[in-house]
Amino acid sequence: MSAPLAVSVAAQAKVNLRLVILAREASGWHQLETLFLRLELADSVRVRRTSGPRSLDVSGDVDLSAIGPVERNLAWRAAESFADATEMRGGFAIEIHKRIPLGGGLGGGSADAGAVLRAMNAMADAPLSPDALIGLGERLGADVPFLTTTNAYAFAWGRGERMLALEPPPQRAVTLAFPEVHVNTADAYGWLSGLEAGRRAPGLLLRVDELSDWRTLAPLASNTFEFVVPQRFPAIQRLVNDMWTTEACLAMMSGSGSTVFAVAADATPDMPPALRDAAVRTLATRTAGRVEPVVPIE
Repeated sequence: MSAPLAVSVAAQAKVNLRLVILAREASGWHQLETLFLRLELADSVRVRRTSGPRSLDVSGDVDLSAIGPVERNLAWRAAESFADATEMRGGFAIEIHKRIPLGGGLGGGSADAGAVLRAMNAMADAPLSPDALIGLGERLGADVPFLTTTNAYAFAWGRGERMLALEPPPQRAVTLAFPEVHVNTADAYGWLSGLEAGRRAPGLLLRVDELSDWRTLAPLASNTFEFVVPQRFPAIQRLVNDMWTTEACLAMMSGSGSTVFAVAADATPDMPPALRDAAVRTLATRTAGRVEPVVPIE
């Protein structure tokens, strides 16, 4: 059976239920420990093999002016790296419809990159191994290796490339809130350099059986960036405080921000936000129980 010529895949967002930033390497990369959990919120990605040039088209209800030039787009770089690694002949056409807000710590660009790697591998005459695909993702950023896998939930360490797949906790409603501030990730890492080691969340001896149950998982939730980012953007801290007034089992910032999320304490289908600032944009989604498969369309 020949490989498909075109496929579609959902590029699911992620949140970090636990994010501990550790030592900075001489290369500039930071070691980290994190619990990645995917959400149902997703961009739609279509990839087609062509005999012509290579292209990327992005649409959606987001600020497309913030995406930047094509050659810096993570999805484009992922496709180029896959083509180089496999000596792929011909071109490709990538179409992305964005739903994940840009630059908020939800891994939207990384999710698109991971989805493109999975899509191109599904169309390849000689697919790469999962480890080789993760290796391509590792070069693109700390979130991409996880978002290249078919794991809905994982503990990751190192540069994000070393992972232990976990059974996801029961699905829960999630409220995302987006303050009108932008956090530059490079700046956020720079602020950590002045943070006393004693104030960082310590590494813990985590028990696997505690990580798939919200009752035992919630007390482990922590984000090193919350020690430095909300100090500079008080609106983020106000949102975290407001989220705790909802029926949440945890409320925190995802990644380096600025998105704040709250996870419902029980299995009710909805989680109405209780925010003092009614002007803050919110979005309702759910935690994911699985990763959506690559679907052949041609």
